[in-house]
Amino acid sequence: MSERPEAAGRTSRASSITSTGSCTSAGDSLEKGKKGIKGMFTTAFKKMIKTRTPSIKQIMDLLEKHKLCDAALLLIALEKSISSKSEEGLSTRQQDIESISEILKHKVFSILKDSVLLARTNPELLQQAVEVLKEQEKEDRNCLSENSPDQNVQFRPRKWKELWMATVKESVETRMKDTSHTPRTENLSSVGQNLLHMGKTMKEDLTVVAKCIRQLYPPEFNVFGTYAELYHHHFASEAKKAAESQLEDKDVYLLLSWVHNIYPKDMRKDPVLAEELEKVKLGSLLPSSLSKELERKYLESEEATIKNSLNKCLEKEIERWKEDKEPEKLNGHFQSELLAIFVIQSIYNGHKRAKEISAALGDELSLRLSRELAALLRSYKDAFEDFKEKGKKHRHYRPILIANINNCGNFRDYAEKNMAEKDDNKDRILSTLGDIETSGYDVLLQQLFVQLKPIYKKFTENKWDCSNKIMNEIIKTASNHISELRTLKDPFYNVVVEKIHVRLVRDYIVRLLKRKVSLKSAAQQQNLAQSISKNAAELEDFCTKNGSQATWLNSALPKLAEIIRLQDIGAIKIEVATLATAYPDIRRRHLEAFLYIKANLSRGELRSILGYLADSTVSTPPSNPLFSSINLS
Repeated sequence: MSERPEAAGRTSRASSITSTGSCTSAGDSLEKGKKGIKGMFTTAFKKMIKTRTPSIKQIMDLLEKHKLCDAALLLIALEKSISSKSEEGLSTRQQDIESISEILKHKVFSILKDSVLLARTNPELLQQAVEVLKEQEKEDRNCLSENSPDQNVQFRPRKWKELWMATVKESVETRMKDTSHTPRTENLSSVGQNLLHMGKTMKEDLTVVAKCIRQLYPPEFNVFGTYAELYHHHFASEAKKAAESQLEDKDVYLLLSWVHNIYPKDMRKDPVLAEELEKVKLGSLLPSSLSKELERKYLESEEATIKNSLNKCLEKEIERWKEDKEPEKLNGHFQSELLAIFVIQSIYNGHKRAKEISAALGDELSLRLSRELAALLRSYKDAFEDFKEKGKKHRHYRPILIANINNCGNFRDYAEKNMAEKDDNKDRILSTLGDIETSGYDVLLQQLFVQLKPIYKKFTENKWDCSNKIMNEIIKTASNHISELRTLKDPFYNVVVEKIHVRLVRDYIVRLLKRKVSLKSAAQQQNLAQSISKNAAELEDFCTKNGSQATWLNSALPKLAEIIRLQDIGAIKIEVATLATAYPDIRRRHLEAFLYIKANLSRGELRSILGYLADSTVSTPPSNPLFSSINLS
C-alpha cells in the first residue's frame, strides 16, 4: 500500500496499465470503442447492480491489474453497502475501505501529477484517472445532498478536487524548477537561463493543457485557469526574488525584457493561448513599484555605460588629430567619420535595446542619450576650437579642419531625422554643430579674404579705372582657394561658396560706399555703371559655375549700377524702391554714401531720394542680410 507507482515517468508501465486498465473487461472492448469512458461507467454499473455486493478481494484484484475505473466503481458500491450492515464487523470493513481508497487515490494522483507528460504520451491512461476523479466528486455531491437516502456519510466527502488542486500545484512547481529539460544557452547567466526555462516550460505546458487536458474535465474544474494561475504565480515569485537580488546589468535587461515584452507579447499573444489567457487576467510578472525600480537601474546603468564609451571615443578622435597623417578621403572628400559612426551607432543600439523592452523605456533612454550627445558635442566643439588655435603649424591643419566640418554632417543628419522636435537637446545639438561649422569656415576663408582686401582697394585707388583687370585678379585669387574647398562635402561646400559669393559682392559694395569717387557728368556715371554691370556679370558667372546657389545676390550690383546710370529723379526713386524691396536691410546711411558718386544731384533731390528710402524700408531683419554687415566709418 505504501509503494508509489511512477506512472508518468515510465512509458512501459503506462502502456501496461492502459492495456488492462479499462473500466470494462476484455470482452467489452468493442463496446468501449463505441461508448467511450462514460459508456464504460454506465455498463459497469449495470453489471455491478446485477451482482452481489463486491468484496475487498475483488477490488484489490482490480487494483493489482491496474483497472482503476472498475476498482473505483466497485469501491463506491462497497461504501454504499456498508449502510445496510449491522454494527458488528462494521469497523473492520471501514478500515479496509479506507485502505483501498488510499491505494486508489495514490495511483490516480500519481497519474494526474504527470498530466502534462501523459497527455502526449499516454492520453488514455490520463483520461481514466480523470474519470475516477470525476466519479469521486460526483459521489461527494450525492452524499451531501439533502435528498440522498441510504447514503453512508462516514466516507464522504473525500475532497479529491482539493487534492487535485494541490497535486497540480506540486506538478507545476516541479516542472518549473526542473531545468534539466531546457538546453543550456551559451552566454546566459543562471538568472537568464532560469527565466528562459520558466517561460519555455509555461508556454509549452499551457499549450498541452489547452489542447489535450482541459477537455477531459468538466467546466467547474476551470482546468486552464488553474494551471495558468499556478504557472504565473511561480514565475512571478521567482521574478520577484531575482529583482530583489543584486543583479548584473545584463540580467536587469533580461528581466525587464520578460516583464514588458516577452511575457505579455510572445507568451500571452500566442495564437493557441491568447483567448484563454485573456479570461484569466494574470497581471504582470512584477509589482509596478519593483518594475519601476528596475527600470531606473537599467536607465542609469545604460546611460552611464554609453556616456563613458562616447567620451573614450572622443579622446581617441582628438589623439588622431595630433598624428602626422592626412585624413582619409572618400569620394574626394576628407573624412574623420569614426567618431560620428561610433557615437551614432552606440546611441542607436542603446535606444533599440531599450525600445525592445518597451516603447516608453526606449523614449526615456532616447531623451537621456540626446542630452549626452549634446554634452559630447560641446566637448567636441571645445576640442575643435583648441586644435584650431594650437594646431596651426600642423602639416595637415586645413585638411583636418575640413574633415571635422564634414564630420558634422553625420551628426546633423542623425539629429534632424531621429530626434523629436519637442526635444530641447535637438536645438542645442544643431546649434553646437553650426558653431563648429562656422568656426571652421572662418579659418578656411580667412586667408582668402586677407588676400582679397588689397585687391579690392585698387578699385577706388584707380578711380574705377581698369576695373575689369581688377575683377579678373579677384576671380583668379578666389578660384585658387575654391579648388581646395572641394574636399568639403556638398552641403558644406555650397555653404562656403555662398559665403565667398556674399563676401565678393559685399566688398565690391563697400568700395562703392567709400566716398572716393564723385562723378558730375552723366557720361562719367554711364561709364561707371557699365563697368559695375560687367563686373557683376563676371562675379555671378564665376560664383554660379562654382556651385553658389545664392541667386538672391545677383541683382544687388546691377541695381546699384542702374541708380548711377539714371538721371531722372523719379526713375531713380523707383529703382531705389526695388533695391530696398530686394534688400530690406539697406539703410539711409548706405544710400547716402552711395549717392556721393552722383555729384550732379542737388541737396533737395538728394533729400527727396533719401526720404523715399526711409518710407520704403522695414525694420524686420532679412533672412539674407547684405547691407547690415557693412559698417561705414
